[in-house]
Amino acid sequence: GKFNFLKTGLQFADAITTVSRRYAEEISTSDEYGSGLTGLLAKRKKDLHGILNGIDYHAWNPATDDLIYRKYDSKSLDAKADNKRALVGRFKLPYKDGAPVIGAISRLVEQKGFDLVLEILDELMKMDIQFVLLGDGDKSSEKQFDALQKKYPKQIGVFFGFDKELAHLIEAGSDIFIMPSRYEPCGLNQMYSMRYGTIPVVRATGGLDDTVEDYSGNGKGTGFKFDKFDAKELLKAIQRALKVFHQP
Repeated sequence: GKFNFLKTGLQFADAITTVSRRYAEEISTSDEYGSGLTGLLAKRKKDLHGILNGIDYHAWNPATDDLIYRKYDSKSLDAKADNKRALVGRFKLPYKDGAPVIGAISRLVEQKGFDLVLEILDELMKMDIQFVLLGDGDKSSEKQFDALQKKYPKQIGVFFGFDKELAHLIEAGSDIFIMPSRYEPCGLNQMYSMRYGTIPVVRATGGLDDTVEDYSGNGKGTGFKFDKFDAKELLKAIQRALKVFHQP
């Protein structure tokens, strides 16, 4: 008994597009993702297309990026370590040879899944890693990350807000980049990460599933994925990535 302009548009459009193939499937088959429009989207499935987002390869190119500490490409990966050193320095963390840095850039909202990260950070800190976060949003989440930073001042660095230069440095200086999204129509940071030789760990949803190929141990793959939205599953995926990090 209500009027919905979006539903009207979906009903009468010649074609419907969204930003990834997997998300097109999700919104037409699951009430969780379809937000009350699943039935209509299912009826129009033959006209519903997922067209993957792209990234600006000029703005996001470690070989030409003026915002990072030292430029590099696939043939000069040693320079990536200099960006890692600069990154931990920005967060006033000590640089430790052989210790992986996990990076994250995100809005701290329910969609992005950082409640899972908060659940496992204490466990991660036992693994001799460092974690850096750039983002803002839910004030309760900010307080929890701030408290963990104070608890682990040599391992966790947080910056609330947005800083374009720092975002580029996190992509260049991190070893691993995490995106544990509850849902993600497409996502861009996983593509930035792969461009910068930073390994993404993502939940297999929406565009994250379409763009990241899970590493299977046979030399093929571009990152690490987990399916169930669960903190233990995220931890297992990070542990898989760390195992490969220590045995490159």
